[in-house]
Amino acid sequence: MIDNEQQFLNELDDKLWKAADKLRNNLDAANYKHIVLGLIFLKYVSDAFEERQNELKDLFQQDDDDNIYYLPRDDYQSDEDYQQAINEELELIEYYQEKNIFWVPKAARWSTLKNLAALPIGSVIWKNEKGEDVKLRSISWLIDNALDEIEKINTKLKGILNRISQYQIDNEKLIGLINSFSDTSFSNPVYNGEPLQLNSKDILGHVYEYFLGQFALAEGKQGGQYYTPKSIVSLIVEMLEPYKGRVYDPAMGSGGFFVSSQKFIEEHATEKHYNATEQKRHISVYGQESNPTTWKLAAMNMAIRGIDFNFGKKNADSFLDDQHPDLRADFVMANPPFNVRDWWHTNLENDARWKYGTPPQNNANFAWLQHMLYHLNDNGSMALLLANGSMSSNTNSEGEIRKTLIEADLIECMVALPGQLFTNTQIPACIWFLTKNKKSRNGKHDRTGKTLFIDARSLGYMKDRVLRDFNKEQDIDKITSIFHAWQLGEGYNNQPGICFSATLKDIQDRDYILTPGRYVGSAEQQDDNEPFAEKMTYLTQRLKAQYEEGNHLLIEIRKSMEGLGYEI
Repeated sequence: MIDNEQQFLNELDDKLWKAADKLRNNLDAANYKHIVLGLIFLKYVSDAFEERQNELKDLFQQDDDDNIYYLPRDDYQSDEDYQQAINEELELIEYYQEKNIFWVPKAARWSTLKNLAALPIGSVIWKNEKGEDVKLRSISWLIDNALDEIEKINTKLKGILNRISQYQIDNEKLIGLINSFSDTSFSNPVYNGEPLQLNSKDILGHVYEYFLGQFALAEGKQGGQYYTPKSIVSLIVEMLEPYKGRVYDPAMGSGGFFVSSQKFIEEHATEKHYNATEQKRHISVYGQESNPTTWKLAAMNMAIRGIDFNFGKKNADSFLDDQHPDLRADFVMANPPFNVRDWWHTNLENDARWKYGTPPQNNANFAWLQHMLYHLNDNGSMALLLANGSMSSNTNSEGEIRKTLIEADLIECMVALPGQLFTNTQIPACIWFLTKNKKSRNGKHDRTGKTLFIDARSLGYMKDRVLRDFNKEQDIDKITSIFHAWQLGEGYNNQPGICFSATLKDIQDRDYILTPGRYVGSAEQQDDNEPFAEKMTYLTQRLKAQYEEGNHLLIEIRKSMEGLGYEI
C-alpha cells in the first residue's frame, strides 16, 4: 500500500476511534463495540449499495452494443417518464444480488438514517402499511429499525445484527457518531488533494478490522475470544497458501482467518496472473463458534466484505455439537483457547475424531488438533496455535498422542513464536502445521519422513510497552520464505538458531519432543577478534564498577529510609 493510502487509513482510524471512544463513559468495551460496529455495518452496506446504484445509473443511459443494461430514451414519451423508469429499475433487487451486494431497503440506507436523525424527536417520519403516522421515538430506535429492515430482506443475517436500544445511549451521542461516519468520504476518497485507489468496501473493511483489534485491547483477556493478532493470522495464511478450496475454522472468533484468506488472494493476483474477484469464488468458508456474540460478529465481518459463508445453524460447541460433521476441508486453521480444562463430556468417549488417542479430560489442546485433522481431506493442510507445552508435555496421554502423530508423518512444520503477541494471554505459543499428504504434488517436492522446525522467538518488534508484533517484510516474509523453500526443495539450507529439517530419527532421538530450539541449536556467534585476555580484563573492570555503583546506591537508600524512621 502506498504511503498516502496508509496515512489516510491511519488518520481515519484515529478519527473514528476517538468518536467511538466517547461512549466509553457510558458503557464498557464489551457492549459499546456492538453499537459502533453496527453503525459501521450500516454505513458499509449503504455505501456498497450506493456505489452499485451509481454504476447502474450510468449503465442504463450508456448506449453501447455490449451493454445489456441500456434503457433507450426513445422508448419513453418524456424525460420524466424516462427518469421514473430508471428510478424503478434501480430498486430491483436482482441487479444487486448478481454482484453479491446487499440489497438495502430505503429505511435502512445511510442517507435516510442521517436525514431522519437530524429531526426533533416526535417528528413524523413516514406512514406505516395502514397509513398511520410513524413518529421518531429515539435515535437508537431509528438504528434498530434499519437493522430490522436489512434482516427482513437478507435472511442469512436473521438474528445476527445486535439491536442497540437495550444499551440506552443518549440521542446526542448517537447523532455524533452518525455525523462522524457521515462526514468521512468512504467513496472516492482524496488525501492531500490526490485521489486514492481505495473503494468504500476496502476502507470500511479496514475500519471494522481495526476496531475489532482496538476493542480486543480495551477488553483485555475477554477480547482474545474473538480476535487473533492480524500479523499471526497473516503468517499462517501466507504459509498455507489457500488459493482455492474449502477453508474451515472450528474456533473462528470474528472470522479473521477468512478475511485474511480473501486478502491473500487479492495480494497475489498479479504475481499468479489471475483475476482476484474470480479466484475468490473458488474459496468456500466454513466456521463454528460457541460464543453467541462472537458468532454474530463473525457473520457481520463476512457480510461487510461480501464473503459468502456457512457458520452452521447456530453458535455451538465444536466438540459436542459439530455444525459441519461431514465437512472435509482443504485448509483448516484456528486459534483455539489454550489449555481449556472443562471441555470433556461423557458423550465424547470413543469419538471417531480421537484416531490418534483420546485427549486428556483436563486439557483440550489435542482435542482441537484431532478435531481439525478429522475435518481435513486426504490432501489437506492445517495450522493451529497452541501453548508451548503441547510440544513437550507427557501429561496423561499427550505424549503418546504426539508420538502417534509423528509416527504417522502428519507434522510438517513447527514454529516457535516470541512472547507477548496476544492481548489475552502471556502463555508462550507455537504454531503446528500438519498435512495429510507430504508426497510430491502441486510443485512441492516429496517431504515424506521430514519435518521442518523454525525458531522465530527472536523475531518481531515491540509495538508498545506490552505487545509484540511481526513486521511483514522482516518477519512474516522471512518465516514464509523458509517454509516454502523447504517445501519446494529450492535453495533451502539449515540455519543454526533459525531452522532445521529433521528426519523421523532426529525426532525419535529427542524423545518425540517438538520444541524447535532442540533442533535448530544456537545461532553462530561472530568473532569480534578481541584477544581473550584483553576482553576479560575489560569485563572484570566493568563488573567491578557496577558493583561499586550498586553499593553506593544501597547506602543512599538506607540513609533515606533512616530519615523516614525505618531501618534496613
